[in-house]
Amino acid sequence: MKLPGQEEFEVSSACENVPTGELDNGTASGSSPDSPSDTDRGELGVPKDPLLFIQLNELLGWPQALEWRETGRWVLFEEKLEVGAGRWSVPHVPTLALPSLRKLRILLAEGLVLLDCPAQSFLELVEQVTRVDSLSPELRGQLQALLLQRPQHLIQPTGTRPCQGSAHPREASHSEEAPLKEQHQNPLRWKLPPGAEAGAVLAGELGFLVQPLGAFVRLRDPVVLGPLTEVPLPSRFFCLFLGPSTLGKGYHEMGRAMAVLLSDPQFQWSVRRASNLHDILAALDAFLEEVTVLPPGRWDPTARIAPPKCLPSQHKRILSQLREVQGPSAQHGALAEDRYGHRLQLRSPELQRTGRLFGGLIQDVRRKASWYPSDFLDALHPQCFSAVLYIYLATVTNAITFGGLLGEATSGAQGVLESFLGTAVAGAAFCLMAGQPLTILSSTGPVLVFERLLFSFSRDYNLDYLPFRLWVGIWVATFCLALVATEASVLVRYFTRFTEEGFCALISLIFIYDAVGKMLSLTSAYPIQSPGYPAYGCFCQYTDLGGNESQWMRTEPKDRDDISSLDLGLVNASLLPPPECARRGGRPRGPSCHAVPDIAFFSLLLFLTSFLLAMALKHVKTSRFFPSVVRKVLGDFSSVLAMLLGCGLDSFLGLATPKLTVPSEFKPTLPGRGWLVSPFGTNPWWLSVAAALPALLLSILIFMDQQITAVILNRAEYKLRKGAGFHLDLFCVAVLMVLTSALGLPWYVSATVISLAHMDSLRRESRACALGEPRSFLGIREQRLTGLVVFILTGTSIFLAPVLKFIPMPVLYGIFLYMGVAAISSIQFTKRIQLLLMPAKQQPDLLLLRHVPLSRVHLFTAIQLACLALLWIIKSTPAAIIFPLMLLGLVGVRKALERVFSPQELLWLDELMPEKERSIPEKGLEPEYSLSGDSEDSELMYQPRAPEINISVN
Repeated sequence: MKLPGQEEFEVSSACENVPTGELDNGTASGSSPDSPSDTDRGELGVPKDPLLFIQLNELLGWPQALEWRETGRWVLFEEKLEVGAGRWSVPHVPTLALPSLRKLRILLAEGLVLLDCPAQSFLELVEQVTRVDSLSPELRGQLQALLLQRPQHLIQPTGTRPCQGSAHPREASHSEEAPLKEQHQNPLRWKLPPGAEAGAVLAGELGFLVQPLGAFVRLRDPVVLGPLTEVPLPSRFFCLFLGPSTLGKGYHEMGRAMAVLLSDPQFQWSVRRASNLHDILAALDAFLEEVTVLPPGRWDPTARIAPPKCLPSQHKRILSQLREVQGPSAQHGALAEDRYGHRLQLRSPELQRTGRLFGGLIQDVRRKASWYPSDFLDALHPQCFSAVLYIYLATVTNAITFGGLLGEATSGAQGVLESFLGTAVAGAAFCLMAGQPLTILSSTGPVLVFERLLFSFSRDYNLDYLPFRLWVGIWVATFCLALVATEASVLVRYFTRFTEEGFCALISLIFIYDAVGKMLSLTSAYPIQSPGYPAYGCFCQYTDLGGNESQWMRTEPKDRDDISSLDLGLVNASLLPPPECARRGGRPRGPSCHAVPDIAFFSLLLFLTSFLLAMALKHVKTSRFFPSVVRKVLGDFSSVLAMLLGCGLDSFLGLATPKLTVPSEFKPTLPGRGWLVSPFGTNPWWLSVAAALPALLLSILIFMDQQITAVILNRAEYKLRKGAGFHLDLFCVAVLMVLTSALGLPWYVSATVISLAHMDSLRRESRACALGEPRSFLGIREQRLTGLVVFILTGTSIFLAPVLKFIPMPVLYGIFLYMGVAAISSIQFTKRIQLLLMPAKQQPDLLLLRHVPLSRVHLFTAIQLACLALLWIIKSTPAAIIFPLMLLGLVGVRKALERVFSPQELLWLDELMPEKERSIPEKGLEPEYSLSGDSEDSELMYQPRAPEINISVN
């Protein structure tokens, strides 16, 4: 079977002569949404075609008052007119009866076929269609008058009631071919891309016809056919199916079948290039070969199948076209390339060794220098303004949360003020110099753990913490520069999903454990009051030697007179007699003695409220409630809204819960120190050399944390066109390590969660899409300005100290718990753990379960769990300082798994190491795993890959 259009293979029909000025919605003229089929065609060299809007007009009212009424419309999916409700149905996958397709083929074979028809108006088109020998002059005149009647359209302009296309459809003149006002007001007009074309299908029963009349017309130059279609698009195809009355809905179903055929990308591609009737029938037969039949009695024909969330790839069908056009050898080469090219990651040029000292860094600088002006010009878009607001709030939330926890971990040596200042300085500098400016620097869970370990070590051995930390930072910068010089960043090719998921799971568990642990310590500090023992107390507020305001609270059970004290560092609770309050220069607040709320109970309430509200708002984004804009705002700002509500609840109830400690003026949190850290302090000189040992471990942690995030952000599925900068990014982090260490500020690396949020807020999507089809992802708006503005605003937030000190710590703990739960619930590792608890019949239909035995999946999961447990045990013991080295050991474990699992199993469970990627195309897949053309899911190999770790963007 020969497909038409071979001589036009290298010429895109998107350059057809289309009248201009019809549509203008801000995208490139003549382009169409990058649907999966379009993307596949572009990759294989098959020309793209304009999007086709198909409309079915049905002849109703015989034998009384005949009228044309629009009853269906298609782009990729079908929408039916619900006459009783006066609206269009939701888009759904169309279903057809095989008899209607067979009758349609017969009618096309016996009917009129006009290819490259030169008609320039609807009147000329009608005259040519009715020029059939079987029609008498009288019938031809009646049919022409009938065809020229204006059809009834259901058009719903925004904010108005539905309106029918014309009040008197039967009285329209033949010369009135200008589009109606209602057509220009149709909201559907703005959902279709520029260059889109229309196809009109007319079907119905006509009593005065003796035999069926069928016509298929392809116009040489698309032209607007007046009010024929509800959207004033230039029409490319016109189909007519009329005949005498029959039982059932014969012509209606034939019209639907023709519309469905035209909405099929492969059929449309063929008929656009057809040169005769045989080519059209061959395209229809090819369509029938791909049809899936549903047995009768097993499903409800009136049920509407919802469109899939992700359209299947069209590679198999396009490859068959390549076989016809270029021969079997070309098709075999394309099949081999796509089978492995789509499943395996291609080695990016940023990860090629140059063999020269600092060669990778020099290449990164040269590569990014050419894009530097556009990094600022590309930010001149309204989308960047909303991205700044979103990421600013997320960054401030993260700075407050980590600042509070860092203050507790270091007993006030660092705090919220240092967190704000460090985030602003380091983040702004990174955005100006980095190779991937979309990255957001922040404190991270593993670095926070190392800070806590380093402080504990300094406290246990009576060392001056900040000077010791300064030398650790200097050594870390030195080691990172050595890694940049030797192009060690190319090793990130060995960071597969196994390593990424282990690292992500560890971060998430640190978030969850710290949040719950801090909440439990708060509960033990403020025991929940037992029934019958109400607490009473009085408050005293004073200013300490460092100029910070502290609040002391006296509590005593009504029938006891015990003395106890506890210092939480945030709110100091103690039995403080009034004379002691006066001695400290404090002032009593409120009544001398009154009932005190149950602090532990309300702290727990705030903790759970903030966590559950953030989780609920996150899921609103994917729910059916509220308009899409409201859902997006609630989902994107879930953590911010949860924090604001928690603070409002605390303020409304007037609770004495622990609050965030924030200096009242711009000075370091630790009293008595300046902004520059002394190199030695009270430490011996040799400690500056000994700091190299912990610095080596921290360097491994920084390298892992930074580069794993960089690998996730620079994956091919994000369609970044300006490239990555692994070496340049690590160089910037190394320089900033020296700066932040000298100023006593927190250490910063790439933050996966906020960086993914930044990229998500800058997604570029097609402004127009097919009915029922999700918007096509076009890439990321790559620029430096949004991150720079975010960090400048974060720096100015330092002056919000009078407001920040009212934030309850239980609320921050709840947000911290939310961040951990949201992150760990989004990785495949978690889904495979759930499989351990599911019976086989209840397990979801995951792709890996189709290709890997369940026992092997459980073995892989068990190994990951064992590695994660070992990491957690080491982190929780006195040997915790070496846990960065154990993170690096995950790569070795993954390498060892190649002796346990076959390459095909690792291909589905994880990814292949670079050496295996090169060997697979040479050796081929083993027979038991090869995907033959008859495999029901072989096309799944061609699906575009989703991000391996799709962490929540909040």
